[in-house]
Amino acid sequence: MSDLKAYALHMGKAKCAVDLGDGSERGEYVNQDYILHTLGRPHRSISLMYCYYPLDEGWPGRASVVHANPNVSFAWDYPYDDYFTYKGGLNGNTEGEPFNCMRDVRRHGQDVTLTLTIDPHVSDEHLIAIAKDLKPFGRLMLRINHECTGNWFSFTKRSTYKEIGEFYSHFCAILKEHAPNVQTILCTGGVDEGKTEIEMEDCFAQAVRDTDMWSIDKYFALHWGWPYDVAERGGNSHSRGNIADIFQYTKRTYDRFKELCGGVAKPMMMSELNADGDVTGPYDQAAMVKEFCDMLKKENATWFTSFSMYQFRDRGRLGLEIEDPNNAEVGIAQPLLNTYKEIIHDDYFSPEMTQKEEVQLPVTLRWGGAEDADGLAIPLHFEGNPHFCEVVFEDDSNIMMEINGKWFYKSPKAKTIDLMSAFFEKPLTGPCDMTLKLFAPPASGENDLSVEDGLMNSYTTIQKLPNVRLRFEPVEEAR
Repeated sequence: MSDLKAYALHMGKAKCAVDLGDGSERGEYVNQDYILHTLGRPHRSISLMYCYYPLDEGWPGRASVVHANPNVSFAWDYPYDDYFTYKGGLNGNTEGEPFNCMRDVRRHGQDVTLTLTIDPHVSDEHLIAIAKDLKPFGRLMLRINHECTGNWFSFTKRSTYKEIGEFYSHFCAILKEHAPNVQTILCTGGVDEGKTEIEMEDCFAQAVRDTDMWSIDKYFALHWGWPYDVAERGGNSHSRGNIADIFQYTKRTYDRFKELCGGVAKPMMMSELNADGDVTGPYDQAAMVKEFCDMLKKENATWFTSFSMYQFRDRGRLGLEIEDPNNAEVGIAQPLLNTYKEIIHDDYFSPEMTQKEEVQLPVTLRWGGAEDADGLAIPLHFEGNPHFCEVVFEDDSNIMMEINGKWFYKSPKAKTIDLMSAFFEKPLTGPCDMTLKLFAPPASGENDLSVEDGLMNSYTTIQKLPNVRLRFEPVEEAR
């Protein structure tokens, strides 16, 4: 098809955005191509978990490796947190992790949420170095020393809670000066039933005011004794909550955050959400996540802006997939995966698309982020369900595409992308019109900071539309 037209298209915020955790102390990073093929759409953001304890012996080795000890009986009983180690910062570089993962995430049309536990005693030189590391990665969200009212992470054992709150506010100020593209996420305890204040409010009230976003982590069920014991009835290393109670807990916490800011609202999210299959089994796990998401829709909870599913693949039972114990590169899909897939394809959790005027090529597309991007809509007519549907590019552009509800990625080296899998689960039942949506996130995964507004935006010029090959019968009929 060579007579294609193109229209300006804007991608904006979902009513409730969905993010996804990919890798942690419980699982390895899974590449974005696999996740996209499995779930059929990109996320608003991918959450990556790292730690930064550069003053410690054994750094930058992973804690469970360099401090291996047969007497460890709790996941956080190492000298520093057993996350992947952040290889940037002072005297580091951006050639390793998490930066390669961050580039992979952004190439695939998603923003990065970096969770970073940090030794509160590092100097400003360390914090400035981290800020400069993050500057090329667009509208990145940084969750600093999360679950800060708990007592399990190493940073809580090295400083008072008041000092942790002050460190948070101080790092926020450094980021605003050296990396204003980065938005900070404060993750605290919330307001329990019968209470009027968040947990340790006197220590974190100023951080609530200084942060860009508010968050809590809330598991509907959790086995915190994993992997050192088995959750059994009567045990004391697991719990299960009530979805309605958790919903109200989250709303109370948001309301209190807002009060602490003089009535000013900020984005409220749940940065880790799931039900632990160790406690619920696989069927109730899926049911609990669905119940919470149905409640968000029913209430039209506009105050709640996003949640992050923890996580894609897990060595325990906190993932959409369980890692195959025989091969870490293989995942075993759980019932939750299909339930989650249905949730994220619902309009309530999908980015808003607004088609505008017809455009003439060449055209320059802007990628601000997963909640603010300008692309193209290419109308296509289908005589019925296709037998062949593919797009052929003549350039080395980096493209994310959507048709019939399914998203596809074209890397700079790829030329032909087969779109037929968009019609396997949702075959067409007759003639119809639909649009091929096309966006251009940065091919390198980084923004060009030499551009005037390159801190927040990336640009790609499209010289020519791809050729679309549509056929509605086999090449040769059966005889």
